[in-house]
Amino acid sequence: MISDTQMPKAYRDIIAEQVEVFGKEVSIDECDKLPDTRDIPIEDPTAWLMIPDVICVFVDMKASTQFSASKQNKTTAKAYQLFTGTAVRLFDEFEAPYIDVRGDGVLALFNSDQVYRSMAAAVTFRTFACEVFESEIKKYKDPPPGAHMGIDMRTLLVRKIGLKKRNGRSDRQNEVWAGRPVNMAAKLASRADKNELLASDRYFAQLKSDLVLKSCGCCNGKPSDDKVDLWEEIDLSEDEVFDFAKAYRFKSIWCAVHGEEYCSQILKLDEE
Repeated sequence: MISDTQMPKAYRDIIAEQVEVFGKEVSIDECDKLPDTRDIPIEDPTAWLMIPDVICVFVDMKASTQFSASKQNKTTAKAYQLFTGTAVRLFDEFEAPYIDVRGDGVLALFNSDQVYRSMAAAVTFRTFACEVFESEIKKYKDPPPGAHMGIDMRTLLVRKIGLKKRNGRSDRQNEVWAGRPVNMAAKLASRADKNELLASDRYFAQLKSDLVLKSCGCCNGKPSDDKVDLWEEIDLSEDEVFDFAKAYRFKSIWCAVHGEEYCSQILKLDEE
């Protein structure tokens, strides 16, 4: 324990208060869907919400540290704005109920009934990363940084942790998501190579339609009937950081010929 002479009383009181909260029983209310941030508890420090089968799409800039260390501040700022700004706006357009920026990464949370919408959002961002981000950043650095992406799906707990609104300010608080999907999606992203998208086996198991499992048949923009698998299985059984044994690597972007059509059809799948 901290002694009376080890630090000033004001700081000891804060620590003691938090230890007291830790010793109390936690109450958990289950929600069917991700709540509005206004409805996430902060007043009662023991209150949490539980949401089943939340999907997390996590995107991060690959090799951003090396890029920022080698470039002027203005160039680095522009790159971060392009990457994270585009991710936030795309995920918002795909109706992700919750979006957050983590450094140079962005996480988007989707409900369990948005399996295909989350997939379409991830493919759209991967297409941007491969087709636009690289070519724009290449003007300043060659080879340019890219993206790496991960998707997982599992139950999450959430509450706000921080200070309640005080003196007109409420920015000293944030939503804390406790559970596997955010952590696992981020770890999948960190394991992915440049511009790769990796998904956990439990998320992949939800994908039933050939619209997201098979290609349209085009090869380099030229139509054909040769449809191939879009996913490649990865063995993770020896990697202790994951709580699943397999992941799947997505190997495509939106087709230059059929991408718009496929995206529209995929979004309708969640309604079936």
